[in-house]
Amino acid sequence: MIKKVYRRLVPEKLRLKVHIELRKLKSIFLAGNTYYCPCCEKSFSRFLPKGNGLETRPNAVCPGCGSLERSRLLYLYLKNETRIFQDQPAILHFAPEDALKKFFKDHLNYIDADINPNLATHRVDITEIPFPDAYFDFIICSHVLGHIPDEQKAVSELYRVLRSGGTLFLLSLMEPQAAKTKEDETLKTPEQKLAAYGEKDLMRLYGNDLAERLQSPDVQIEIIDYRTRFSAEERQRFSLGDGKRELIYKITRV
Repeated sequence: MIKKVYRRLVPEKLRLKVHIELRKLKSIFLAGNTYYCPCCEKSFSRFLPKGNGLETRPNAVCPGCGSLERSRLLYLYLKNETRIFQDQPAILHFAPEDALKKFFKDHLNYIDADINPNLATHRVDITEIPFPDAYFDFIICSHVLGHIPDEQKAVSELYRVLRSGGTLFLLSLMEPQAAKTKEDETLKTPEQKLAAYGEKDLMRLYGNDLAERLQSPDVQIEIIDYRTRFSAEERQRFSLGDGKRELIYKITRV
């Protein structure tokens, strides 16, 4: 009841600021060296948990910068394996994570975008991207596609605005043991979707057929489990997840 009243009375943008300040306050009491965040380069005795009402992931959120497992792993991949932080490439970043966004603040050709204007500088519908064909060198789309009702229209738009030789980095919540994506249009309520998909606003839970769903004559797809590049000790210290949220689909426009 208190949460409902709070959300009704306090604007979303202010709630987000309060959430960030509370997280930073907690970080003061978590001094230590057990966990390390490569995004903010700070160490803590533990990370903060992340829960959705169905499960709670311990040590998921960096108290310093708010990065999640997938954000830390993607940052490490982009830093070590790409040139995205060099030169001045044209970058489109959907649902921009603050922990990653800060690295692009000096990029003149960086567009952070979201359908929710409180979450990004540019309000953009992923199914109607307001940019010309072949405009971007890189696109980051992490944990967005599974929430979009018209998946194929979104994919088509992402490919349309990607330059030849450009790369789209796509991540999503997945069920690694499932051969096929779970998608049930009869599921309407947040509670039903949470029970079936693991998140309240997902439209589908991807299985190992995601690459097939993304396939097009115009692209080449590589599936990267970048966690395997690190030792078990590093994966634990950086908290790089269990593979359900962290697989990187590297999609290159040919």
